[in-house]
Amino acid sequence: MKKKLAALPLHPLPVAIHAPDDNRMPLNSAGPGNRPALWSVLLLVLGMGMMVPVWAKGSLSGISDPCAGPDALLDLLDRPTVGDSACVVKPGYAVLETGWARYTLLGQSGHALGYPQGELRFGLPDQNEFVFLPPNINRQVTPMPGGGSQTITGGSASVVGIKHEFGYNARWIWAGETLFTLPSGSPTYGSAATGYAVNGIVGYSLTSSVALTLMLGVTHLALPTNLQGGAYYWSVNPDLVLTWETTQNFQFYLEAYGQNHTGPGQGAGYDADGGVQYLITPRFEVDAEIGQRISGNLGGWSHYFGVGAGFLF
Repeated sequence: MKKKLAALPLHPLPVAIHAPDDNRMPLNSAGPGNRPALWSVLLLVLGMGMMVPVWAKGSLSGISDPCAGPDALLDLLDRPTVGDSACVVKPGYAVLETGWARYTLLGQSGHALGYPQGELRFGLPDQNEFVFLPPNINRQVTPMPGGGSQTITGGSASVVGIKHEFGYNARWIWAGETLFTLPSGSPTYGSAATGYAVNGIVGYSLTSSVALTLMLGVTHLALPTNLQGGAYYWSVNPDLVLTWETTQNFQFYLEAYGQNHTGPGQGAGYDADGGVQYLITPRFEVDAEIGQRISGNLGGWSHYFGVGAGFLF
């Protein structure tokens, strides 16, 4: 979700997979052609939820918690990927994530900056956590004919939500989350109305050091006020992440993700990113990443690079 992505005036960047994304179908356009996608995701979440009692038995039979240990922060963090972790923060603890990214605009000169990419997660009882994404500052700089440049700055919408970890066994872990985008932020980068996202997250350990995470979500979000009057749209958002933990403190990742619409009435878009994470201490992580557009116009950029950090309190 990714909160890390900025939003651009002409092509708002998605926060789709975690928070609002830019696949916005107007509310009155969510007809028969779009509803099945929503029901497919909800049925998948329900069906996998029925498997939870089987998976959860692992947590009662002496199997190690995949979200615990000296390198647990690498498993807990949502950043730097667009997709979220299947792990929840333990009760009595909190996680802070922050970052900065520079985007090269797609089809036009100039660049955009996104910061501080904040996310706060608080551990709750019964394998739950509370998630809060404060506004992200977006700053777009575009060269002007004849010299000089135009700068547009604004804040994205705030997002709140709840994640629940259903259970795990020796190889699998399963979680789900619901996120609400508040009607907030600037007219160019915010959300004109309340939106929501429902995500199912599954993690699978291929080996002791290599893992896959699949997140599949559906969103119903509103554009900023200055874009099509804040029209609503539906989107289905798949995300696949491969991680390789070479040592207890060092991890590589590759990710591919997309949306079935990149705006009201628009087609699909797909992007990819990759990077490294380093655990300085069990409670302090730093990371670096690069991203590349694959197809369509998902986010309004062609490529980007960014850095960030995560903290466990």
